[in-house]
Amino acid sequence: MAAVGLVVLMVAVFGVFVAHGGDMAPVIKAAPWEIAQIGGAAVAAALISNSSATVKAGFGSAGKVFKGPIYHKDDYLAVILVVSKILKTLKAEGAVALEPHIENPESSAIFAEYPPLLQDHALLALICDTIRLMVVSSGNLSPYAVEDVMTASIKNHHHHEMMNAAIWTNMEGALPALGIVACVLGVVKTMGAIDQPPPVLGALIGSALVGTFMGVFLAYGVAGPFAVRIAQIIDEDGEMMKCVQQLIVANLHGHPMPLVIEAARSVINHHNQPSFGEIFDGMRGK
Repeated sequence: MAAVGLVVLMVAVFGVFVAHGGDMAPVIKAAPWEIAQIGGAAVAAALISNSSATVKAGFGSAGKVFKGPIYHKDDYLAVILVVSKILKTLKAEGAVALEPHIENPESSAIFAEYPPLLQDHALLALICDTIRLMVVSSGNLSPYAVEDVMTASIKNHHHHEMMNAAIWTNMEGALPALGIVACVLGVVKTMGAIDQPPPVLGALIGSALVGTFMGVFLAYGVAGPFAVRIAQIIDEDGEMMKCVQQLIVANLHGHPMPLVIEAARSVINHHNQPSFGEIFDGMRGK
């Protein structure tokens, strides 16, 4: 939908402008220079106020706007079944049988049942580190303590992920002001040519005003919506960690399978939520 939205944005702004009798020639002539100036200043501000890793991740997160969330219904079902199998192995065969899977998940037959899980290092660490705690504790582990540790880990991960959206939010606030900076420089250039005839001065003033327009347009038409959508996707993908947490904690409490399933399902959006029957049948090996 993001691509459709951008097309509608362009048609609504520029299409209506042309339909109303506007001439795009001055805008087209000035836009590349204004975008380079304003965009370059915005990138520079991001580099000054963030680490290089944060900047790289923040701008790289723009792809999320077009790709959408990583996880979907089938992914939730697969991860629930993989984690359930790990917990079942721990209960049935003991810590010794499970240790190779936790210490080296890349070569684990259990994790191999859902290869994408190995690509999400944060989720994989949450699972392996928590199960490792259960293994070394020899069963003497409070479910509430495990829940607290997992909650802290999830919050920390979410905080750092939200920094990707924050970069775009900061750009939304900076771009209009940077557009004014570009406009002022355009006015300075115009004043240097004050002895020129009106058509020349008009073109220079129009070029300067394109700077203000571009700053506002990019801020509220692109950067702001990108920030909102990236935050939405981060929140939605974060449901996977909460699902794993509910699954592990419910097992530690010794709840019956129906309640374990509902605990895992309860934190998933309805459009991604596997049915009770799908999870139940998967856990029973059907």
